[in-house]
Amino acid sequence: MKRRLLLAAITGLALAGCKEAPATGGGASVAAAGARVSIEAIAAEAQGFTLGAAALARTAYVFFDPQCPHCAALWMAARPLRTQARFVWIPVGLLNDKSTLQGAALLSATDPVAAMDQHEVSLREQRGGIGPRAAAQAQQEAVKRNTALMTRLGFGSVPTVVARHAHSGEIVVIEGSVATPVLAQRLGLQAP
Repeated sequence: MKRRLLLAAITGLALAGCKEAPATGGGASVAAAGARVSIEAIAAEAQGFTLGAAALARTAYVFFDPQCPHCAALWMAARPLRTQARFVWIPVGLLNDKSTLQGAALLSATDPVAAMDQHEVSLREQRGGIGPRAAAQAQQEAVKRNTALMTRLGFGSVPTVVARHAHSGEIVVIEGSVATPVLAQRLGLQAP
């Protein structure tokens, strides 16, 4: 019994950094956070992979942990919007040691989008996700730098989306997972 309580407490702490957006607001859209959030810094410092055409002018940056179930939900919610914006998925290691290794494996994959799809299927089927490949130390260091950048920007949970609103140009920050229509609305895109 004590072991179960300890395991539940550890799991609760680990998932504290992983969240679903509040039901009332559909994720925090914080233009005021733009004072400390720099999209240019994220673009220059973060290492991730792209979902959507690289030529698209609109870019949304998504900090995610490969072990986060809410990040998996956002991955599925963003897919229908990939024709309107390019989503740069930035792996971080917040939840456990596996997070950094899986993030590095995704960064080193020949086709990171296909690898992410396989990873998500594996997690849904409770097979643990993508196995740590022979990812170079450089990719593991990139995930650690991504995590440090996320922390420096003041974000405390995953997923976190940072983008400019398609119409107003204001910086939008969405912490937590949201459904496709809400994501589209928050980013100023058309819901599919």
